[in-house]
Order: sequence, then structure tokens, then C-alpha cells
Amino acid sequence: MVETSRQADIGVIGGSGFYTFLDDVTEITVETPYGAPSDSLVLGDIEGRRVAFLPRHGRKHHLPPHRINYRANLWALRSLGVRQVFGPCAVGGLQPEYGPGTLLIPDQLVDRTKARTQTYFDGEPLPDGRIPNVVHTTFADPYCPVGRKAAVEAARGRDWEPVDGGTMCVIEGPRFSTRAESRWHAAQGWSVVGMTGHPEAVLARELGLCYTSLTLVTDLDAGVETGEGVTHTEVLKVFGENVGRLREVLFDAVGKLPESSTRDCLCTHAHDGWDLGIELP
Repeated sequence: MVETSRQADIGVIGGSGFYTFLDDVTEITVETPYGAPSDSLVLGDIEGRRVAFLPRHGRKHHLPPHRINYRANLWALRSLGVRQVFGPCAVGGLQPEYGPGTLLIPDQLVDRTKARTQTYFDGEPLPDGRIPNVVHTTFADPYCPVGRKAAVEAARGRDWEPVDGGTMCVIEGPRFSTRAESRWHAAQGWSVVGMTGHPEAVLARELGLCYTSLTLVTDLDAGVETGEGVTHTEVLKVFGENVGRLREVLFDAVGKLPESSTRDCLCTHAHDGWDLGIELP
């Protein structure tokens, strides 16, 4: 049983810009069977809800996308009681109409990563000897419909009309796409491209968590423009200019989420009828 002071209902996986201004926060360290999360977690109150914040890349941004311990991050959040998660991230726009400053709430995902562990249920023994079964998780709709609705309504309430729906293409990174890759992604009709949205989403689903992505477009991807291509400096500049707005939307969305005990969305039924072989935290 987790101590009440170490419990949270909602999780946010993002940078320190989302919580450093909060008063009366609690920082805790969490251990998992999959190793250490990206950093210690910070607990604070928003809109009357207890929220656990986890910096995806570490607070010093020392972890590139392909080296993030996604399994430990999601497991740590669930072990604190979290059942609903927001995953804000910076992305590149793949369509000309999705320029810098666009807020897009995706409803689909395409995985183009190459070397990331993306399941808890691989039949490999855990350090304590428990062995999870091989489980095939339903993932046709990767994002929580309830969380998406909360995010869209929160953005509109802040006069930031979001793109309601779209496909996020997730690449391995840490490099940006070539022009040929970017043009191919755009030709498929995909909306934005990022590096961290997977396996974050599927691991959340495997743990029965409601997961919602909020994507902030920081640039037009290499194949959509004719300039020098995407630069890290450009991404950081646009994200910094919009992080305050994104934080406001995110916090409003937290207040619009239902109580976790009342959830009955597709996320809560991903493993109905399955024997997982292990007990989730």
C-alpha cells in the first residue's frame, strides 16, 4: 500500500516547466522492477487533484528519446496510484497548415521506432522471479477518448483552437528526419512527427492507464519546407514561447478529468479476460 503522501491520481510526463512554479510540492524517488525512472517524481495539487509530474528526459534533459526508460516511467506512475496520464510533447508539423504554435490532440499513432522495449508482457522473468505472460494488447485506438475530450475543451476555453484528431508519427531519433523521410511521412497523410510518443502510449495501455497526448508543433518538418531543415535551437525557441499556454491548457484539462474510480473507457478494458501472469501495482 502506497502512503497517502506519496499518492497521486493523475500523471503528467513532461518537462520541469510544468511544475516548478507550484507551491508545496513533494519530491519522491520511486523504484520499479524495470529500473529507475527518468528522474524523481514531483507531487503537487492542481484544480483539487493530486498530480505526479515526471520529467521525461530527466530534469537536466540528459536522456535522448531512445534511451528513456519508458517502462519504468509508466510503472512508477501507476505504483503511486495514477490512472490517468497526460503526455505533452514537442513535434514537427507534417502538413503546411500545421505550423509552429499549432496545438494538435492526436487520435492515432504510427510507430517508426526501431529498438525500444515496448511491452511488459514479453515472458521474460522479472528480478523477483515473477514471469509475465505473453499478452497481445488491443491498441486500435491508442489514446483515451475521455482525456482527449478534456484536452480539446481546455484548449478552447483558453482561446487556443486545437486540431482535434490527427496521426502522430514517432521516429527513433535523436536525429531529425531527412527530407525524403519527411516527404514520405507527409504523403501518408500523417499530421505530426515526434520522438517520444511511443512506446509511452502502448505501455500506458498495458497498465490500464488512460493516456492522452498533447502535441505542440514547434517547426515544419524538413520535407514540408525548403530551408535548412529543423534545428534543435528552433524547437527549443518555439516551445519556450508556448510552454506557458500549454501549461494553462494542461492544468485546465486536469480539472476536467473524471474521478479515476468512475472510469469506464476503452483504456480500462484492454485486458479483460486475460491472465497477465503478474499483478500490476
